[in-house]
Amino acid sequence: MASARRGQNQVRSMMDEGQTRRRGRFQFFVEIYSELTKVTWPDRQTAGRLTLLVIAVAVVMGVFLGLWDLAFSEIVEQLFLDN
Repeated sequence: MASARRGQNQVRSMMDEGQTRRRGRFQFFVEIYSELTKVTWPDRQTAGRLTLLVIAVAVVMGVFLGLWDLAFSEIVEQLFLDN
């Protein structure tokens, strides 16, 4: 009798655990939605300007780093490889 009761308690606790997990996942998405409603989103014009700014900075940095790489590779070739 005690082992049957113990088995029922284990099954019940496993079912409760599964429901808690499901509730936990659902609660997680509810909290995400709640936080996203608090965000102040930029308007379309601001988002466009900031996107162009990010692209421009990436291009400028790419050119800058490319020129540095070219300069240092030329220096290394002249100093170490032309002996």
